[in-house]
Amino acid sequence: MTWQALLIASAVLAYSGAASAQGKRAAYPARPIRLIVSVAPGAGADAIARAAAQMLTDRWGQNAVVDNRPGGSGVIAAELVARAAPDGYTILSLGDTLMLLGAMKRVSFDVLTAFDPIVPTSAQPYVLLANLNVPFKSIRELVAYSATHAVTYSGSTGVGSTVHLGMEQLAQLSGARLLFIPYKGSAPAIIAVTGGEIHMAAASSIAASAAIRTGKVRALAALSLARIPALPDLPTVAEQGFPGFKITNRYGLYAPAGTPRGIVNAINRVVSDGMHSPQMTQRLQADGSQPAEHMTPGELKAAIAHEYAEIEQQVRQMNIKIQ
Repeated sequence: MTWQALLIASAVLAYSGAASAQGKRAAYPARPIRLIVSVAPGAGADAIARAAAQMLTDRWGQNAVVDNRPGGSGVIAAELVARAAPDGYTILSLGDTLMLLGAMKRVSFDVLTAFDPIVPTSAQPYVLLANLNVPFKSIRELVAYSATHAVTYSGSTGVGSTVHLGMEQLAQLSGARLLFIPYKGSAPAIIAVTGGEIHMAAASSIAASAAIRTGKVRALAALSLARIPALPDLPTVAEQGFPGFKITNRYGLYAPAGTPRGIVNAINRVVSDGMHSPQMTQRLQADGSQPAEHMTPGELKAAIAHEYAEIEQQVRQMNIKIQ
């Protein structure tokens, strides 16, 4: 069984009993729910969205399906949901990239008012992976190598993504020459690393752990402040000479603005409880991830507004431009 299947199976085990006990809601949902995901199948964000979709399906007896819309660094997925009817049947599953889309003016609308935040799902650190044939095995060696060779990398959802911003920060801190090559998510980026198309990929802990187990990539560093429990022997970038550096991502579900509060609250309860179930927590932790903090929709909205202001300031300070 693949790790994606195991992830989804954990949700099924947690909620099969609850589904039969509580039954299908009378008014909602009356037809399938779409979870729009900004990455290609196989990425950590895709796996989390599929687990959330399964939780909704099992609880209410109505299909919730994942609709992958990669491209545009998340712009395609975000715009699709922002334009959708606010009826609870089209939901966006995205991480902190949503705030970056607004801070870097990648979308024409205000991300803080275009969506009603529903629920945070998981918090994932990132891992920096490299092709097996590159001549560096640490961050220090990477920096030294980049003095005479531009080092290519990719990951996440493309230009202006969490990975792009984080790796640009690492380049400024270290002096490394890093060249971003956009791919439609971490799964295609990892394939590109394996095949030697690019040198490195920064992938969520879920996708990275699966890739590392194949033996076809090399892990250079954990991009979190602390070591990842699933990869205890992998040092962080901070441990390798750059204190305070991290790339993490909190994923969540978002509805078009104006979605009925009862629907938003109902999805929040189902997914929040599901992500914190023992089976799901264990599965996430095995891949170095964890359930996101319990938050009501209102608490999530307030947290996003605060973090958005910080990201705007960071973008200005780093002077990152989207061509």
